[in-house]
Amino acid sequence: QYKDSSCNFTFRSPRPTRYPAAPTPVGGCTAAPLLLLITMKVESTGEGDGGRVLAGPGAAAPPPPAMAPSSPSLRQAMVLPAGGDDSEEKGSRRREKKQQQQLTLIPLIFLIYFEVSGGPYGEEPAVQAAGPFLAILGFLIFPFIWSIPEALITAELATAFPGNGGYVVWATEAFGPFAGSLMGSWKYLSGVINNAAYPVLCADYLSRIFSRFSGGAPRDVAIAGFTLGLSFLNYTGLTVVGWAAVALGAVSLAPFAVMAAAAAPKVRPGRWLGRGETGAGRGRTDWSLYLNTLFWNLNFWDNASTLAGEVERPQRTFPRALLGAGLLTCIGYLVPLLAGTGALDVPRDQWTDGFLADAAGMIMGKWLKIWVEVGAVLSAVGLYEAQLSSSSFQLLGMADLGLLPRAFAARARWFRTPWLAIVVSTVVTLSVSFMSFDNIIASTNFLYSLGMLLEFASFLWLRWKRPGITRPFRVPLRLPGLVIMCLVPSGFLVFVMVVGTWQVYAIGAGLTALGIAIYHAMRYCKSKGWFEFTKVVQEDKEEEERDEGEDKEERAAHTDGIVVRV
Repeated sequence: QYKDSSCNFTFRSPRPTRYPAAPTPVGGCTAAPLLLLITMKVESTGEGDGGRVLAGPGAAAPPPPAMAPSSPSLRQAMVLPAGGDDSEEKGSRRREKKQQQQLTLIPLIFLIYFEVSGGPYGEEPAVQAAGPFLAILGFLIFPFIWSIPEALITAELATAFPGNGGYVVWATEAFGPFAGSLMGSWKYLSGVINNAAYPVLCADYLSRIFSRFSGGAPRDVAIAGFTLGLSFLNYTGLTVVGWAAVALGAVSLAPFAVMAAAAAPKVRPGRWLGRGETGAGRGRTDWSLYLNTLFWNLNFWDNASTLAGEVERPQRTFPRALLGAGLLTCIGYLVPLLAGTGALDVPRDQWTDGFLADAAGMIMGKWLKIWVEVGAVLSAVGLYEAQLSSSSFQLLGMADLGLLPRAFAARARWFRTPWLAIVVSTVVTLSVSFMSFDNIIASTNFLYSLGMLLEFASFLWLRWKRPGITRPFRVPLRLPGLVIMCLVPSGFLVFVMVVGTWQVYAIGAGLTALGIAIYHAMRYCKSKGWFEFTKVVQEDKEEEERDEGEDKEERAAHTDGIVVRV
């Protein structure tokens, strides 16, 4: 920094680099600073004191710049106010940043938990398809071949690019804005359409208590009421949503802890080794149902990456939150599964969706069955909140990248949430809630698979082409090992896509065409100036080649121990 009462400077970094670029003077300056940098080693003796020359191998390496860009391709600028006193502006920036970073470790753990799991509800078809032994084995092994690779990729890229948008940012950094927009369309549509199932589930449980809500206008009113009410809770901010997820997780998991304690004296380990062949479907394994159940119960680890810009110290918090959510998810699946299959001797064809509530009633009584059913409703609430947060902040991130109009990045004055993104997501979810959307849900799963394949490709490409990106968390494998790590989950994704029906392919193609049309429509609107877009400066090929040449010169100078005093 150069401080002089007669000058104001705007510091603009012409390219991302480990070292600060030369300041560019703005306005009429009587004294301009000179910064000559040849990968030098300078030890500062204090602000305004200059520096003293150090040479030779014993000199200390230069400190990292104070304002390293979080995204290597985005150019950042800092403006110092007149008079050289920037303490008030710094304080304002710190307060604004603190207001935006609302998520701490514990709420983030439970938000990721609800993105992925939300509890053991839905694991029963694994027992129905393959019996107790393979179901237990699947929930023990599958996390290592699917969940852990996806979580590791999320941890590395979310800490390397700690901003809102998540996988949209990763695809944009790897392959450009078209890939980022297509990724955003695939993931967004799959998220908001799948989210429509949760208010419907709440209405279904309400109809068990009040039969008048079982159909017709009362049911539609109930679905709309649940959707709008849950969306308003999301509008109140990530702090509220995060701690609400903690409470919902604790209450929805509690009945299974009671169930496991009551089942312990009744457990017979030999039942875990059987295949449950006393019922219909004896001796046959439905591999399609089995693998799909495992796949969709241990998925969506990357969804929370769209909230990275709202996380307190994301480089440190995100890996820990993913680890905590992973442990919570695995325990939440295995404990009820071991308790139910070990304590009860029932045919496997009875293990359909919702059987865990019946199992709790058989083990402990009707009151525990009711508690599990209430927990299912609370789990649906948590799933809705987590998915809506992910989808709305994804739109905010896309607006920050210039892929959508800047209005989608507008935040509510009181709660700092992207209100327009929440409204749009709620409208899409609400419109789908009243449709018969079995094929649409299958098609959105197809789109999610396409998005994950693009995500794996982005991860590998960034590791190969841009190894110099600062990665606070790094998957401890070289590129060949990373390719192998991504091949196994990619195989499951291809399997999910291959088993789709022609209706799934048709709807998936239509939604993909919609995403492509949105990208070109946004480009046209930008060229005509119809909407305001965030301006993002992209590096061109010539500048990248020039950067590579300068990096080589810097490394050569560093080797020779050249030191220059400014």
